[in-house]
Amino acid sequence: MPSRARLSLALAAALGLAACQSEAPPPAPAPVAEPVQPSAAAASDIERKVVAYAEVELKADLSHLSDGDRQAIALLIEAGKEMDALFWQQVWGDREALLAKVEDPATRRFIEINYGPWDRLDGDKPFVDGIGPRPPGARFYPEDMTKAEFDAAALDGKSSLYTVIRRDEAGALTAVPYSVAYREGLERAAALLRRAAPLVSDEGFRTYLELRAQALLSDDYQPSDMAWMDMKTSPIDVVIGPIESYQDALYGTKAAFEAFVLVKDIAWSERLARFAQHLPALQRELPVDAKYKAEMPGTDADLNAYDAIYYGGDANSGAKTIAINLPNDEEVQLAKGSRRLQLENTMRAKFDRILVPLAEELIAPAQRAHISFEAFFENVMFHEVAHGLGIKNTVNGKGTVREALTDLASSFEEGKADILGLYMITQLGRMGELDAGTLKDNYVTFLAGIFRSVRFGASSAHGQANMVAFNFLAERGAFIRDADGRYAVDFEKMGAAVDALSAAILTLQGDGDYAGAKALNAASGSIRPELAADLARAEARGIPVDIVLRQGLDVLGLKAPDAVAAGP
Repeated sequence: MPSRARLSLALAAALGLAACQSEAPPPAPAPVAEPVQPSAAAASDIERKVVAYAEVELKADLSHLSDGDRQAIALLIEAGKEMDALFWQQVWGDREALLAKVEDPATRRFIEINYGPWDRLDGDKPFVDGIGPRPPGARFYPEDMTKAEFDAAALDGKSSLYTVIRRDEAGALTAVPYSVAYREGLERAAALLRRAAPLVSDEGFRTYLELRAQALLSDDYQPSDMAWMDMKTSPIDVVIGPIESYQDALYGTKAAFEAFVLVKDIAWSERLARFAQHLPALQRELPVDAKYKAEMPGTDADLNAYDAIYYGGDANSGAKTIAINLPNDEEVQLAKGSRRLQLENTMRAKFDRILVPLAEELIAPAQRAHISFEAFFENVMFHEVAHGLGIKNTVNGKGTVREALTDLASSFEEGKADILGLYMITQLGRMGELDAGTLKDNYVTFLAGIFRSVRFGASSAHGQANMVAFNFLAERGAFIRDADGRYAVDFEKMGAAVDALSAAILTLQGDGDYAGAKALNAASGSIRPELAADLARAEARGIPVDIVLRQGLDVLGLKAPDAVAAGP
């Protein structure tokens, strides 16, 4: 997940507040098709796309939680639903108006899965008649705004994570803070967090909820991020607010609303703890010049596993996240590190329903024994840990990596995390922390994981990153494809190839080399015909592309929040 200089951007938003008017008109609504009855062929295609998402029930054991924590969970889920509704506003507009115009049940369901009429796992292609291409700036900017107009505008807060760009009555661009543009939904969410705070068992979590409620109404998220980092012992958790900027394909700066409600998995968390001590050494040994690894993130970071019990908004759109690395604020990261949250139940569902069948189709039979959930879990864990390695600021005065790489920043940050995660596994093997058999499991499972992620398509930062990794590693002989279209890792060559890609990405980031990053994407960021044919075999077998969640209070057996006593 990307990193961002939030403090300076939040200050910019605050300075621009006086010039922002709450009555500034929203962008014109996206066009909605008239009622359409699709052809049999089109309807069949949409039905296949819906079925490609395997339905998974999102449950967890809540029996060990206090009554107050269980009551708080109901309130947190309701707050998450507010984020879900706000996310619809950010990426489309009026959800119900769109659904009302579509008669075909499968198409309606696919709209719900994608949070709009564009297929997130197929390059954002529109699948509703009368709908044009997805606006690259979603609804964060006026659709008629050009980049030249935006770049030329002397507008305080225009590049803040927490402003939307609108036109005033005279047609001029204006920056409206999220706390103004989305006030009603944010007030409801903040009230729910405040109701949950006195119910929870952990004092640190209580403090975080109170500060997060304030942040939703002020656009100042750093104090709550700091409190979240200080929170170590709560058995439940919530990630809520405007978090990631993937939805802004125009500039990569506007944050989208999302929510996760989580229950800590104590057993898995204990298994992760021993790796944290090696992070400083792993940073020092990165295969690049010293200047590209001079930054040392805070050591007050932790690795923990959770069962997810609710996804909302950005987190629930298209492919489902299986791990979290937050906060994104570079200043918080440098002061306190970051938290890496592994979503064990969601991860297990994807492993069982998707990765194992893919491996049976695409991995050479002799290496299938190396596919394991433990290796998958470690690959994902080290991906999240690797976000904290490398460099956040360019070495040549171009600002942060995000500022220098703009729209390419997210895919390169994900690519860095992918390859440095595998580098870390390789290094831990060299250090004797992982035995040779475990290392081979990680390599083969990583390759199977690439097949899983590449299917997310070019519109996903994760999918783009995996395409680059696959082609780069293949060109260096890290794995070979046999005549039957099945792949085997060359264990001798994989380590060197991993080091080479790690160095390439870290150098591009450190130099803020936009042209070089674009060239690498152009050379290696596409699915080539041979791989496309192999992936088509997986599709023909009906292997799911991702999962869709059956979730909520009914699934968990919890009472509705109206039945929960409000706190003082």
